[in-house]
Amino acid sequence: MDQTVEVLKKEFSGLRTGRAATSLLDPVMVEAYGQSMPLAQVGTVSVPESRMLSVQVWDKTMVKAVEKSIRDAGLGLNPQADGQSVRIPIPALTEERRQELGKVAAKYAEAARVAVRNVRRDGNDSLKKMEKANTISQDEARQYQTEVQQLTDDAIKHIDETLAHKEKEIMQV
Repeated sequence: MDQTVEVLKKEFSGLRTGRAATSLLDPVMVEAYGQSMPLAQVGTVSVPESRMLSVQVWDKTMVKAVEKSIRDAGLGLNPQADGQSVRIPIPALTEERRQELGKVAAKYAEAARVAVRNVRRDGNDSLKKMEKANTISQDEARQYQTEVQQLTDDAIKHIDETLAHKEKEIMQV
């Protein structure tokens, strides 16, 4: 359940909030040398200005592929090649785009809640099997199920708090 929350935070770091951050380009995969690989494996990502990202591509022949991958990643970014580097200006967010990002954040949070509930289900199934095999008593099984439910409630509460924080960050002008 803790890993689910960590994955959610990583997904949230990729959502744009109007400020440049290298994590914005984490989901970008580049077709390089016949394989799909993360952008970080073909160049160095940096933040030269608050509204600008820069990718210093290591191999000159990969500049066009990097530019195309960033454009096609669905992040709403328009990269511009400049020699062996690619500059990516971060446009200011409109109100409509902020609302869209809020919806995307809510989808990520719901997927995390489902993952936590799946972990709870798996744990409860294991407890039922142990009870059936007489490895634990009924009382112990109920006690452990209560503990699993408490852990689930805590994880979902943490997910909701993380979502609220991200939505506040997205809506901040």
